[in-house]
Amino acid sequence: MPRRNLNDLYAFVMVAREGSFTRAAARLGVTQSALSQTIRNLETQLDIRLLTRTTRSVSATAAGERLLRTLGFRFDEIEAELDALTELRDKPAGTVRITCVDDVLRTVLLPKLTPLLREYPDIAVEFDVNYGFRDIVADRFDAGVRLGESIDKDMIAVPIGPEMRMAAAASADYFDRHPPPRTPHDLTDHHCINLRFPTHGGFYVWEFEREGRALNVRVDGQVAFNSSPPIVDAALRGLGIAFLPEQEFYPHLESRRLLKVLEDWCPPFAGYHLYYPSRRQPSPAFSLVVDALRVRGPVDRHRPTRQ
Repeated sequence: MPRRNLNDLYAFVMVAREGSFTRAAARLGVTQSALSQTIRNLETQLDIRLLTRTTRSVSATAAGERLLRTLGFRFDEIEAELDALTELRDKPAGTVRITCVDDVLRTVLLPKLTPLLREYPDIAVEFDVNYGFRDIVADRFDAGVRLGESIDKDMIAVPIGPEMRMAAAASADYFDRHPPPRTPHDLTDHHCINLRFPTHGGFYVWEFEREGRALNVRVDGQVAFNSSPPIVDAALRGLGIAFLPEQEFYPHLESRRLLKVLEDWCPPFAGYHLYYPSRRQPSPAFSLVVDALRVRGPVDRHRPTRQ
C-alpha cells in the first residue's frame, strides 16, 4: 500500500471545512487548480469519492464526513502542540480565534485583553462577531463566548464577566406618547424593537421571570435588526421599547435618555463564559488569554468596565 501524503489529507480537511476550493486554496497558499488536482489524486488513491462538487458549493460525502471526523481534530491537536513549542521561546506567540457577540467584545474582551496584547506583541487575537451559535470545533475557533446557561456540557466553561440582567427600555419621548407597560403582557400594545436571530431566522422571544414564574412574550413593532447596537439607536430615537442585556443601554440610562420598565420581571442570571473543547491542548498564548479573561473571585452583579 502506498504511503499516505499528509499534505493531501490536510488539504482535504481544509476544503471540507471551508466548503470551498477558493477559500481553502487561499488559506493554504496554493492555486485553486492545484488544490483541485490534489483532491482528485487523493480520491483516486483511496478509490472513493470524498467531496461532492457543484457549481456553487462543495460538501463532503458520507465517506468524506467520516474521514473529516477522524482526521480533523487530530490536525488541530498537531497544530496546538506546535504552538505549545513557543514555551521554549522567550515570549509566547500565535493567533487565538474567538467567536462572540459585539457587546461582550466591547465590554469584556477588548478591555481585558488590551494589557495582555501590549505585554506580548507576538500574540494575536482574531475576533469573529456573530450572533449565531457557531460550531467552534468545525469552524476551527479556539474558543467562543456565550451566556453560561447556553453552553454544551462537554465544553470547558470559564466565567469572564459578572452576572447580568435583561432590561426593557425606551426613550422618555416614547413614554410621553405611550403609557409604560405594567406587566410583560402589556408589551403586545406597544411598538417593540425586535432582534432577529441569524441561526434560525426567527425573532427573539422576550423572556421574563418573577418569583419563579417564567413568562415569554412575542412582540411586534415597526423596526427589527440582527444586531444590538442599532436596537439601542432605534430606542434612543423613540421608535419603541428595546429588550437587551442591561449594560447595552449604558450610559443612556444614567443620562435618562432611556428609561427602564418591568424591572421586577428581569432577575439576574449567569453572565458571559469563555468556552472551548475539553480535549483541547492549550497553547501558551491561549492559556494567557484564558487567564486574562477569567473572573477573579466571586462573580458579582457589578457593571462591566467600559474603555
